[in-house]
Amino acid sequence: MKFESLNLNPDILKGIHDAGFEHCTPIQEQSLPECLAGKDVIAQSQTGTGKTAVFLTTIFNKALASGPNITGKPMALVMVPTRELATQVIDDATKLGRHLSLRSVAIYGGVEYNSQLNALKTGVELVVATPGRMIDLYKSRALSLDDIEIFVIDEADRMFDMGFAPDIMYIAGRLPKKKPRQTMLFSATIDSNVRRLAARYMKPDPVMIEIEPEQVTVNAIDQKIIYVSNEEKLSILLTLLKRPEVLRSIIFTNMKITAEKLGWKLAANGLPAKVLTGDVTQERRHKIIEGMKAGTVKMLIATDVAARGLHIEGVTHIFNYDLPDEAASYVHRVGRTARAGKSGKAYSLVCEDHVLNLPEIEKYIERKLESEWIEDSEIVKDIAPEYKERPRREKPFERMAGKPGARHKGERFASKENKGRPQPEKKAAPAVPPGQPGQPNNKPHSSPHPNPNTKRPYQHHAKKEAGPGIGTGRKGEMPNRWKRPVAAHRARPAERSLPVPVKAEAKGQPPASWKNETAPKEAKAGKGGVLKRFFKFLKKWSRVGCAHHLQEWVSDIFVGRAHGKPFNANYAQNLD
Repeated sequence: MKFESLNLNPDILKGIHDAGFEHCTPIQEQSLPECLAGKDVIAQSQTGTGKTAVFLTTIFNKALASGPNITGKPMALVMVPTRELATQVIDDATKLGRHLSLRSVAIYGGVEYNSQLNALKTGVELVVATPGRMIDLYKSRALSLDDIEIFVIDEADRMFDMGFAPDIMYIAGRLPKKKPRQTMLFSATIDSNVRRLAARYMKPDPVMIEIEPEQVTVNAIDQKIIYVSNEEKLSILLTLLKRPEVLRSIIFTNMKITAEKLGWKLAANGLPAKVLTGDVTQERRHKIIEGMKAGTVKMLIATDVAARGLHIEGVTHIFNYDLPDEAASYVHRVGRTARAGKSGKAYSLVCEDHVLNLPEIEKYIERKLESEWIEDSEIVKDIAPEYKERPRREKPFERMAGKPGARHKGERFASKENKGRPQPEKKAAPAVPPGQPGQPNNKPHSSPHPNPNTKRPYQHHAKKEAGPGIGTGRKGEMPNRWKRPVAAHRARPAERSLPVPVKAEAKGQPPASWKNETAPKEAKAGKGGVLKRFFKFLKKWSRVGCAHHLQEWVSDIFVGRAHGKPFNANYAQNLD
């Protein structure tokens, strides 16, 4: 079927012809009539069969029928799982809408907000977004969903695999409910999670379209496996890459460290390749993808993060350096080749570490993968030196773990700013020669606190003093006693010049050495107790006229009752 039979706008048809499309693919032939009629659609088809053109054509046709956008708010929202896929959809929208005055913007993380905010302020009709950045702009009220008429979820199964299900439900719950809305789901695989989402946010009985569900991978891809050991894995890959028919290739690994190591090894063997992983900045990622599309980059090493959303024409070979852990990831990897009706090849290296993933893959694609054998004379030898891993950057908190050279409390971290800064010299306290007056025990003087950041020792209010046979901790012996030091300002004038033992004897008390042997109750009674201190406090207020009456009244209460005497109420009457 041709696109002219769908009664599309002439400007849309011009863009389709300029993009090189003339006949509809199977998914376009079955889904476009339903989508143009305004029905909710769930479409399942292989990767690279033209699903993107289906919802873009539907959005353009709806936007032209609605008239000019006066409010500037978007009328179509397309959700995608990755930044690469968002960029691809915008590129396709630019090609197909070349003769239209419709505006579109891609919203994804990893870049600044300013360009995206400026595009939203000027007004757009189409928004292609990843869930994280889209929710941020919605919560900040920079993006409005009030006029959304078409809601599209592309690669819906991948959304669930990456954990975006709560975000998709959050966004779908904020769409206008009173206005009519068309919802479309497109994916290579449709599982129970996608059907559950469709039942909750789509119209009853949506149109279900399945294109050859029993055939998961495209027939045009020649798929081969090669059994290798871990030691000869790199040599086999070098042999395949140096074949003349390999013009533009993508190599997939399971881990980021494997991709970085492989890129270093290939460059050392004379095969420069770009590495595309999850921690690559968006600017560099875009530069690498544009280089692949332009033909300046012939070889790309990527993880599964880049397996979805890479739409690069002219990729002749796909190499699975590691067999993926998930069977569905295998389909998305090999789907990067044989796009737009072209042919391609996919080689998978089955090593000792990932050989157990092969049965699940063959069960998923419902076919037995053909194996290929490479002669020993054809194998290219690896001449790269041993790979040295990048030194891990030491974190600041690890420097406090008591390692040699660790910084002490109060010192600065060895940052770039402080690396060349001169540090003040630490001068030690001058040593005082022995015998100098003013130094006890004729010992050299040293500063008790050389480091001002060090905490000072806790000053106790009482000194521990052990008498003869006290404090040894043996059974039957008395424990240590705490002796309160006699302050000079609290001593009487006549006793200030006397030493501590003389003061104790002048008062009629035993010496300090005997004091430790007395019972606790006797020592406490000698201090006068609570009443003595209370009356001492009242003496300070003797200038007040009623102080002596208060003293007699309190004495009658405490002392009189202590000896069994009745309470005398006359004291209380005299206070009035």
